[in-house]
Amino acid sequence: MGKALLQISCSPFFQRIKQAYLPRHFNHPTFTIYNGRIDPIEHVSHFNQRMAIHSKNKALMCKVFPSSLGLVVMRWFDSLAKGSIHSFEELTRAFGARFLTCNLVPRPLNSLLSMSIREGETLKTYSVLYWEIYNEIDRDFEDFAVRTFKVGLPTNSNLCKSLITKPPWNMHQLMDRIEEHKRVEDNQSSARGKTKVSTTDRKDNSADRLGSGLHSGGAPRASSGKINVIFVTLREEPHPARGVMLVSSQVEGPEGKASRKSLEFWISQS
Repeated sequence: MGKALLQISCSPFFQRIKQAYLPRHFNHPTFTIYNGRIDPIEHVSHFNQRMAIHSKNKALMCKVFPSSLGLVVMRWFDSLAKGSIHSFEELTRAFGARFLTCNLVPRPLNSLLSMSIREGETLKTYSVLYWEIYNEIDRDFEDFAVRTFKVGLPTNSNLCKSLITKPPWNMHQLMDRIEEHKRVEDNQSSARGKTKVSTTDRKDNSADRLGSGLHSGGAPRASSGKINVIFVTLREEPHPARGVMLVSSQVEGPEGKASRKSLEFWISQS
């Protein structure tokens, strides 16, 4: 433990760097902390951008750089031999050599040719993935992308037809064409969503009307209950030529409630 603490207390910087003072009113930038899992070159580039106004002060660059390292990576920094770092360039070389295995391997050019849009995949999703792959290719192949983006599209798609009949001349024209068709795709998707909602609402409204005993015209519908018993009786009246037929029915409603209804018919007794 004591030896480890002694090693940490020993600065790896050469005496000239160690004795340098920070500039007056120096505002310490905020860095993305390096955790040892991403490309070290990208981290050094990020650090240089954040320290751009102090880039000529190499001693300051050296002394601030460790503050951009995570706890695990600081173990590497603390293990550097005392007085072994004489410049910022030497520090970044040692840093890159230690974390070389984290370098991103550039993708080959044929990665773009092997891409194709999947069934059900939107143009928006596919284009995002395409440009991510494109950015991982080491050199600038803008013309290649302009000429071959259509390869991964269905031959019957509107964008593919547009790129064939009217090829874009540069990356800006290609991006504009893609954005135009993405907007069309989004509008069509929104329209389909609204159509489904409207259809569902109409079905719900129809169900509500049927449930309340109304048909589409608004007139009351007959009860959905069933007639269990019909009673027919004949009652004589004082008038010798007429009588009354009384028809009674017991109806069971949808909730099991029974009701009795009666109708009277005048009949002739001839």
